[in-house]
Amino acid sequence: MHKYTIEGGYPVKGRIRASGNKNAALPCIAATVLARAPVILRNVPDIEDVQVMLDVLRHLGASVEGLGPNVWRVDSTAMLRSDVPAEDARKVRASILFAGPLLARFGKVELPPPGGDVIGRRRIDTHVLALEQLGARIEIDGAFRFVANKLVGADIFLDEASVTGTENVVMAAVLAEGSTTIRNAAS
Repeated sequence: MHKYTIEGGYPVKGRIRASGNKNAALPCIAATVLARAPVILRNVPDIEDVQVMLDVLRHLGASVEGLGPNVWRVDSTAMLRSDVPAEDARKVRASILFAGPLLARFGKVELPPPGGDVIGRRRIDTHVLALEQLGARIEIDGAFRFVANKLVGADIFLDEASVTGTENVVMAAVLAEGSTTIRNAAS
């Protein structure tokens, strides 16, 4: 059995740089779709999920440029597409995070079922139901097709306190007409 003995009374000094966090970086990458000017993202972890999300942005027509270690410049102002490629969606669960911002910006999005890690049951009902409450219509036929003439703010109660569901509805609500209140949001 391992044993750790901690003796107090010694001052702790020094500096460390906290590494970037995947669960913070991925929604930030998706949110660049909403920006009307280039965005600089710093302290982005150099992991496969990040690279896949950046590849999705490139497919959509965004300019993505590495400025140095863990720093990316994303310019989505010339983006014209709203279809997430199936091969990328299968690689990363976070591909669902493009639903809200693409719907808000273009009024439509085609998103294959997200893939990524298999760590148990991972519903996307929360995303679908919340986007419907903002005015989206959803068709499911091998892929999710979200369409909205316009999004309108709403009082939304999430059926579960989903982190990515909360992030998605926040991003969609940014460009919705009026105010949105999200209840049972993940904190």
